This record gives sequence, structure tokens and C-alpha cells, in this order.
Amino acid sequence: MAATPVPVDRHRQHLSTLSDAELVPLAKMGEEPAIRAIIQRHNQRLFRTARAVIRSDWEAEDIVQAAYVKAFTNLATFRGEAELSTWLTRITLNEALGRVRTRKNTTGLEEIDMQTTSPGGEVLQFPSSLSATDPETELSRSQARHLLEHAVDDLPDDFRAVFVLRDVEGMSTDETASYLGIKPETAKTRLHRARKMMRQSIEKQLSGAFSALFPFDGARCAAMADRVIVTLRQTP
Repeated sequence: MAATPVPVDRHRQHLSTLSDAELVPLAKMGEEPAIRAIIQRHNQRLFRTARAVIRSDWEAEDIVQAAYVKAFTNLATFRGEAELSTWLTRITLNEALGRVRTRKNTTGLEEIDMQTTSPGGEVLQFPSSLSATDPETELSRSQARHLLEHAVDDLPDDFRAVFVLRDVEGMSTDETASYLGIKPETAKTRLHRARKMMRQSIEKQLSGAFSALFPFDGARCAAMADRVIVTLRQTP
């Protein structure tokens, strides 16, 4: 008697519970559900990595797609000596940096890296991924996210890559340095400079908004005047 086929949804759910090491052999055999599971698992990190190098959502997405195609067409060369996430991130970074090199040569950053910097450089935390409790909270988070994304986009290319890998993706200094092909000391210096630039950018964006804090004008102001007048009239 033939076995009852497993429903597609249940099969996908089962695959999502497998480790990368278990999914890779299935992907090597061309099993599309396994390939989809790998893509969904690593999409966010790879997109952020590409976006850190290329300040364009659509191009970052294109880079990640190209990286996946390159990875899956060469999956037979993956020996498992490194984590799959490491391998995919390297391919994505190479794809992104390759596109940058075709446009321009990045110069002067090493000189900036070695400048003496002042103490400080606290970690800037991105908004929590917890679901919003109401539309107003969601709007506030969206505004905060856009503020941070704008500040990240203002960073020089190499500093932006270090900042995203370290403070957004939470990689170690050694991992970040290895991905970018730089010394750990250089990664530390770039991260310090990036954090300082981020704070300056955010402060600059916010400074113009301070004068608009706690507005009390228009109808509210007129109503206050009316109430004062009424109270004065009633005062003996």
C-alpha cells in the first residue's frame, strides 16, 4: 500500500525546523522547499549586509538575489567547513563590493581610520522588533527607524558596512574584520567613528525639531485665553 503523501504546508513546516547542515544536502539535490527554507532563514541578514554597502533597497535586493543564484549554483563546492550563513554572507559581500568597485574606487578611508578619536561610542540600538500595541506606537517606531536608516545611509561606505555588521547584525569584531578583509583593529576604529558620526547625524536631524516640541498655539491658545477672560470676569 502506497504511503500517504505529506501535505506541502506540513512539509515546509518540517523543513523550517531543520538546521542548515540538514537542509544543505536536500538543496544540493535541487529540492525547492529546502532552497526556499534556506532563503527565508537568511534573507534579513543578507539584505542588511548588501544594504550596508549599497545605499539602495532595490539594488540590495538585486544583489541578494544574485548572491543566492551564485550560491545555489555552486552549492556542490560548499564543504561545510564554515557555517552556511558565513558562506552566504561572504558571497553577498563580494557581490556588493564588486558592484561598488565597478563604479568608483574608495580612497582615503584608511587615513581616516587611523586618526585619533575621542573616548566614547556607545552602541546605538535599533527599534525593537516587538509588535506595536497601537497605531501611534507603530508610527513612532516607523519614524525612529527612518531616522536611524537615514543616519546609517550618511555614513561612508566602509564605516557603514562595519556598523551594520557589528551593531545591527551583532557580529563580533573578528567576524566583521574577516568578512570585510580588514584587521580587527581597523574594524574597531571604523566602528567607533561610525557610532560618533551616527550620533552627530541624529542630533543634527533632531535639532530642527526641538522648537516644535510641546506646541500650544492656534485653537488651544485661543481657548486658554477665553477661559482666562471668563475667570477674570467672574472674579470679584
